[in-house]
Amino acid sequence: MSLPPLVAPAAQLSREEINRYSRHLLIPNVGTVGQRRLKNARVLVIGAGGLGSPTLLYLAAAGVGTIGIIDFDRVDDSNLQRQVIHGVDTVGELKVESARRAIARLNPFVEVETFTDRLERDTAVDLFSRFDLILDGTDNFATRYLVNDACVLADKPYVWGSIFRFEGQVSVFWEKAPNGRGLNYRDLYPEPPPPEMAPSCSEGGVFGILCASIGAIMATEAVKLIAGIGKPLLGRLVAYDALEMRYRELPIRRLPDREPLTQLAADYQAFCNLGAPAADTASLPSITAIQLKTLMDRQAMPVLIDVREATEWDIVRIPGSTLMPKSPTLVRTLLEQYGRDADLVVSCKSGRRSAEVVSELQRLGMRNARNLEDGVLAWIRDIDPSLPSY
Repeated sequence: MSLPPLVAPAAQLSREEINRYSRHLLIPNVGTVGQRRLKNARVLVIGAGGLGSPTLLYLAAAGVGTIGIIDFDRVDDSNLQRQVIHGVDTVGELKVESARRAIARLNPFVEVETFTDRLERDTAVDLFSRFDLILDGTDNFATRYLVNDACVLADKPYVWGSIFRFEGQVSVFWEKAPNGRGLNYRDLYPEPPPPEMAPSCSEGGVFGILCASIGAIMATEAVKLIAGIGKPLLGRLVAYDALEMRYRELPIRRLPDREPLTQLAADYQAFCNLGAPAADTASLPSITAIQLKTLMDRQAMPVLIDVREATEWDIVRIPGSTLMPKSPTLVRTLLEQYGRDADLVVSCKSGRRSAEVVSELQRLGMRNARNLEDGVLAWIRDIDPSLPSY
């Protein structure tokens, strides 16, 4: 079932706009009126990264009149494998500025509004209220729940997309959709998963081209909602497996016992269990990369265990380290292999996974186990900048 158009038509298209959008105008479902709706639309895209990049380009090409972009990050070399709106010449720039200039090159008829602050609970509802539609391609659960709840309170529909390695998901949520069809993200995920079960793309990786596949679906849903055409993904989730080249569709139903949402959560980091590990990490025995290098130079090298995945190990490693990927049995294996009194340093990419291992080792009595602060990235930053990063 289609939904009514989100946006009223703008004034007549100019001659230049008719030339530009002529292939849309020839489609009966879109036509001149549909294109005028796109011209009048205000769409906010959260994140100018993997999913935001293709989504922004296609929304701009389609003729969405005003596009908002919120992202506090800067373009990095590691982004260019998938974030196609950016280029080598914009590395180091704010992503919103890089994206704004790319959109201007593509379509001068589109107005771009940029926001360089983090999306925060104190400003989210007010920001969303200024747009007709929200698109969320963020890569962490705390922000996803904030986006969902703010959309509910602002009475805004939103298109949600998610990617990891070779798999992606897309759906549409709108709590106050017409005809009692309202759903929100909490109907799909009532509770966030444990942090260790939800690694980010920077930890687990992502197949670059997957971003185009999922981003294109997100942009498609946005255009359909704005123009009021087709059957949107409200109440349906599309799951895509790029390795198998297979799409699956799963129904989403409103949870029967879900309480109405009347206010934002006090702390979305805490809600997603992301606050506690940081506090625990601060109290753990640790060692810096500089201190570790000093021990190496003195021939007092501790046992250095790297708990990353083999794919990460193949990219870069600290000399003298031993690869033992994090697993449910790793802590017991370390205890049996090295004993309770071993001088052990545990490392990972950034120090988060290794901190979890050290915390468990401490609990089992290995008091000499230490966490490498900021992980392999700290070694690259402080000891050997010639090494590749990721």
